[in-house]
Amino acid sequence: MKIIIPMAGRGSRLRPHTLTVPKPLIPIAGKPIVHRLAEDITRISKGKVEEIAFITGDFGQEVEDKLLEIAQNLGAKGTIYRQEEPLGTAHAVYCAKESLSGPVVVAFADTLFHADFELDTQHDGVIWVKQVEDPSAFGVVKVDENNVITDFIEKPTDFVSDLAIIGIYFFKDGDNLKKELAYLIDNNIMNSGEYQLTAALENMKQKGIEFTPGKVDQWMDCGNKAVTVDTNSRVLQFQKETIKSASAKIENSLIIDPCFIGDNVEIINSKIGPNVSLGNGTKVHNCNIDNSLIQESSDIRNANLTDTMIGNKAKYYGAQRSVSLGDFSEMDFLTK
Repeated sequence: MKIIIPMAGRGSRLRPHTLTVPKPLIPIAGKPIVHRLAEDITRISKGKVEEIAFITGDFGQEVEDKLLEIAQNLGAKGTIYRQEEPLGTAHAVYCAKESLSGPVVVAFADTLFHADFELDTQHDGVIWVKQVEDPSAFGVVKVDENNVITDFIEKPTDFVSDLAIIGIYFFKDGDNLKKELAYLIDNNIMNSGEYQLTAALENMKQKGIEFTPGKVDQWMDCGNKAVTVDTNSRVLQFQKETIKSASAKIENSLIIDPCFIGDNVEIINSKIGPNVSLGNGTKVHNCNIDNSLIQESSDIRNANLTDTMIGNKAKYYGAQRSVSLGDFSEMDFLTK
């Protein structure tokens, strides 16, 4: 089986954190979003994952090397494709056309899920959904009495279904998907200026391919600061205990489970947790921090933080209740 992960978006809703790091490489409980996504799909797959293909923007060689390392760590071949223009979901997937053959999972890299099942590869296709209160912001599906999907509706203004598509799809034969994507692009069939994946799914359905809904226990978004911090907290709650590097230095401090504490983290005279991630090399002195995501090599002092996201190599000195501070930023409430 192959995994196709489109991740070329700019992540503008998560700025300033995506100004220097692509959104899929933002760490959640110590692992990049895209790593967790590929890991979870590999876990639910019955057969071996042979290849993980990443569709990126112009993110640079360092990012591409990290992605190839993620695939290698999961026992798969890594492949990089580029989407030069943001022309929609169908166009993004078609950029990986050379990898669209055999059983394929397509998973967009701005969402995580939690589910306890194995992927049933006997179906023509599976589209993962989650019941939501307000379906008007999502693409949704309708199903018949046999639990077969009958309709795909993009952001319905009137209620037709509350089963929102979460952005993860299984195709028994990737060649069928490739043909329909090529048809859309060759014939310039667009909706609101973009090639839509749901249009390809509708064409496949009309030709007799049956899609069934796959349901997840938890659907976790990483679209903006608030939901990313919440996702970090929820992932930590799944692990229940604190994961702490042996190289971490903790003095006169209280750690409340669950937390993630990376390599060479320094925690002095502080209370940390619950639901806090501290990236490698971060220093925390004289702080109370809960429900927060702090990335690598940052320096946090005399702070009282909750529901906070702080990037890499940032400095924060002072007191505040909720913060979103990007990479290399400095905020000092102590200097007069």
